[in-house]
Amino acid sequence: MKFGFDIDDTLLNLRERAFTIFNAKLNRNVDIETFRSLRTIPVHDAFGLSPEEGRKLWNLHREEVFYSASPFEEAVETLVELDRQGHEVYYVTAREAEHCGKTRDMLIRNGFPVREGRFYCGMADLEKARIIDELGLDYFFDDKPVVLESLAGMKLKVYVRDNSYNRHLDLPRIVNWSELLDIVSKEK
Repeated sequence: MKFGFDIDDTLLNLRERAFTIFNAKLNRNVDIETFRSLRTIPVHDAFGLSPEEGRKLWNLHREEVFYSASPFEEAVETLVELDRQGHEVYYVTAREAEHCGKTRDMLIRNGFPVREGRFYCGMADLEKARIIDELGLDYFFDDKPVVLESLAGMKLKVYVRDNSYNRHLDLPRIVNWSELLDIVSKEK
């Protein structure tokens, strides 16, 4: 089977890392529960910042956030196991093109199975659907409502990586990556 994965907030805990960095940079002590209850993707809302202030903060610290975010629990192990079982693992991320090489290298350093020709980066969120369709993926996992909604009607199984801002979506969801191995074993 062919499995596709978004990276940020699907495999890597990017928003929580940004929240931690912003707390430190702003010399604030905003509670983690405030972050975990956000109904929006931007984390600047937790600090009472305007969208413009949030963009500025994000742009100042984007590199640090991108390359220091940790994988979600069981993400690496699950994808390694899928690869070991002979499944094809693809990465499809809307990270800006200038970050593609470093992002791929960072995934490899974290232990993710990244094979030649299975890493796609640098497209807009809504361009993901075209790439996913062209790849003929059987499964795709993402966190962003706009991306997930763009996949409606396609012949693949779509799962949402659970986050506070996507709980309104009526889609199958993954809370812990170890759940995926159970899904795969039931498919056999």
